[in-house]
Amino acid sequence: MLVAEAVALLAPRPNGIYVDCTVGLGGHTAALLEAGAGRVIGIDRDRAALLATEARLGAMGDRLDLIHADYRELPRVLAERGLTAVDGAIADLGVSSLQFEDAARGFGFRQDGPLDMRMDQSGGPTLAELMNGADEVTLADVITRFGEERHARRIARAVMRAQERQPLARTTELAAIVRRAAGGRGWQRLDPATRTFQALRIWVNRELEGLDVFLEAAVAVLKTGGRLVVIAFHSLEDRIVKHTLRRLGAHDVVTVLTPKPVVPSETETRQNPRSRSARLRAVEKLA
Repeated sequence: MLVAEAVALLAPRPNGIYVDCTVGLGGHTAALLEAGAGRVIGIDRDRAALLATEARLGAMGDRLDLIHADYRELPRVLAERGLTAVDGAIADLGVSSLQFEDAARGFGFRQDGPLDMRMDQSGGPTLAELMNGADEVTLADVITRFGEERHARRIARAVMRAQERQPLARTTELAAIVRRAAGGRGWQRLDPATRTFQALRIWVNRELEGLDVFLEAAVAVLKTGGRLVVIAFHSLEDRIVKHTLRRLGAHDVVTVLTPKPVVPSETETRQNPRSRSARLRAVEKLA
């Protein structure tokens, strides 16, 4: 999403080193390489995403280095490769199409799948495991904080009652409980389960935890004049990005290149409706 806009801001050079902190299906990485980037280091915590990108771009050889890691491990990843600074970095936050469209990953609720939701399936608890160990207060807090759902208490109560009868295991089962608890009749623009599923996904993957620290670290590893591009997909995420980058700008660490976020064109939103909520922000390092 926003591939052309991101590449234009990063302005890759033949001798430049760039980091794609969230490779996904490799869209931004491919565009950077095609635009002339000398080398791209691609990071993702989803091994399936790395395999897909390797199959797509493996011919790039030593211009592409794919690494299984969390983007918050950026300083370690670079240090292990003997790099102290890079020319640019991009982080496309949120769920990738690969994850969302695979029912077996459990991110969506329109197809039946297990209550997993882990971006990194190599470790960590699944959603089902987290819910088995949670109480109603904890679950309501998660749905309120990460989903901004006004019916959070009612939903948490209904989910916990269902859990007491039999531990929930499937996405469609959970979605049906959430819809009934959230209420609402007739056509609704947003499925009543959307906010709750977003909240649970953020909870499982700790998506907001350390995001501000990552942004500071990403700026720290840029060369003078290097640029960082960040794409966020929901208000909680974008709020952290906006305030962190503005704070760094206020301290003369960076120049904010996007006073207002860049949003997808009408053409892109028609072709990919999921891009509607994308917000791109960018900065350039001063020193």
